[in-house]
Amino acid sequence: MKRVKASDELRPEYKREDLGKGVRGKYLESYRSGTNLVLLSPDVAKVFSSEEAVNEALRSLISIAEKSTGRTKKGLVPS
Repeated sequence: MKRVKASDELRPEYKREDLGKGVRGKYLESYRSGTNLVLLSPDVAKVFSSEEAVNEALRSLISIAEKSTGRTKKGLVPS
């Protein structure tokens, strides 16, 4: 691969060859294994100031649900 002289300036145009060879799906497996993103509706997002606040609220809800329905940690209802 060619080395490009270090410069603080952006080039006016980039060619595909300057970017190197791309590999399709290179990070797909690591993305799937470590990511669990959820998109909140705007009205719900307004209520929470941070990701920690969302997690705390959901943990509280899970705790209440487990106590009121007798659910186990795996989410299964005992028979």
